[in-house]
Amino acid sequence: MDNKTYLEGALDVLHQEDRDRIRFIIEMDKMKTIYRQTLLLDQSRTETDAEHSWHLAMLALVLEPHFPEGIDKDKVIRMCLVHDIVEIDAGDTFAYDKEGYKSKAIREEKAADRIYKLLPGEEGQRLRAYWEEFEEGQTSEAKVANSLDRLQPLLAHAYTGGVNWKSHKVVAEDVLVRMEPIRQNLPDLWPMVEELVKRGKERDLLL
Repeated sequence: MDNKTYLEGALDVLHQEDRDRIRFIIEMDKMKTIYRQTLLLDQSRTETDAEHSWHLAMLALVLEPHFPEGIDKDKVIRMCLVHDIVEIDAGDTFAYDKEGYKSKAIREEKAADRIYKLLPGEEGQRLRAYWEEFEEGQTSEAKVANSLDRLQPLLAHAYTGGVNWKSHKVVAEDVLVRMEPIRQNLPDLWPMVEELVKRGKERDLLL
């Protein structure tokens, strides 16, 4: 008996909805195997989607003092945790991969159709709604979550000496364009962003 069969057999003692919840939880383990372009700070390897999502949730906890008034922090954290679930099927698309972005939305929509349906009824729809809100980026919470999603890899790229910027020949102006949500939604942190990009260009880490 393999481990999967062993677990599935034990699920028979649960109601169907709980079986679906446990299967969804098991599916989420795959996020630990989806590697992104961003290096860990010790440069031993790149981070996984699971690590990235956890780190975003931590940013939401720590940087709450810089959120605009009235922001629902818990909702921001939920979006941070679910926003990359679709990459289990769709894979990670590097932020500056213009070619990859052409098919990104289609790949991720198809992934959402499969993955969020693993949860029972409205529960899956509710999680998918957080993902859709994040992608649309129109609500105040989605704007903050998207800003954090820009900030986290920026800090890592800077700390690791711009290794990935250099290897992908990233242009400084493109970084500033991508970081624009930070200027709009976390303006207290914008001077740091500008300084990081300025220094990156001066050190030839960015074109």
